[in-house]
Amino acid sequence: MSSAPPLRPRPPLAPRHWPAWIGIGLMALAARIPWPLQRALGRGLGNALRIALASRRRVAARNLELCFPELDAPARDALLRRHFHALGIGLFEFARAWWGSIAPLQRGLIVEGVEHVEAVRAAGRGVIVVSGHFTTLEVCGRLMCDYVPLAGMYRPHSEAAMEWAVRRGRARYAAAMFPKRDVRGVVRHLKRGGLLWYAPDQDPSGGDAVYVPFFGRAAHSLTSTHSLARLSGAAVMFYRHVRRDDGGYTLTLSPAPEPYPTSDATVDTATVMAGIENMARAAPDQYLWIHRRFKRQPDGESLY
Repeated sequence: MSSAPPLRPRPPLAPRHWPAWIGIGLMALAARIPWPLQRALGRGLGNALRIALASRRRVAARNLELCFPELDAPARDALLRRHFHALGIGLFEFARAWWGSIAPLQRGLIVEGVEHVEAVRAAGRGVIVVSGHFTTLEVCGRLMCDYVPLAGMYRPHSEAAMEWAVRRGRARYAAAMFPKRDVRGVVRHLKRGGLLWYAPDQDPSGGDAVYVPFFGRAAHSLTSTHSLARLSGAAVMFYRHVRRDDGGYTLTLSPAPEPYPTSDATVDTATVMAGIENMARAAPDQYLWIHRRFKRQPDGESLY
């Protein structure tokens, strides 16, 4: 697709990129550690991150306080610890998705709801596959690509070596990749019956946004799912992905409530955020709580 950038650019090798290459090399090496050991190391790494990233730990703790007021302090602290364990494991999953084998992760894999996507595509429509920012996001995207041809959007990196790594890593499994500002290319892809994996749940720095409820709080949220659906005629599906306690994964696709889209961007955005909230409640340790989701409030108050 001409609107999508080449997925296999030439790697930049100038000396100024060498520090980034060291990080990329470490990630590639980490991807080759046996999966059971990665999980154990991931929990240890999560403990270290919880101590080292004090500001992010405070953000996550505040988010849990805001979103789970029914939990007492010890319960929220236990959830915070599990979240950092999930975050540490997620970093190894991220490396494996780009550089390693996912065969160990396919054992015990449960995939549900693919028939919903197939029915929509058989009718000639594209599908916007909506998920959220979870610690399992990258590896479960790769796992799902064995069942449906997902394309994605990404934010270009200013560091050329990291840009190469992003595009090379996702070229292993994504049907296409679009820079986040390439709305025209995305709409064309959807109109042709393509699938777009999209995560619109973080507080945006730009773009059209409205305040809608998320865990009972006003959350500044992109209206782009509504806009893309109206421009392309694509259906909207929710994509829930969970790392189970037994080490396996459950991937579930389900249609968004009808009618979608409506003529009201706020109503549709609230529908999307309610769907993502349901995903987060199903796996509360795996949602990315270190993001300042409520940093903008209608009255200008800071919740952090």
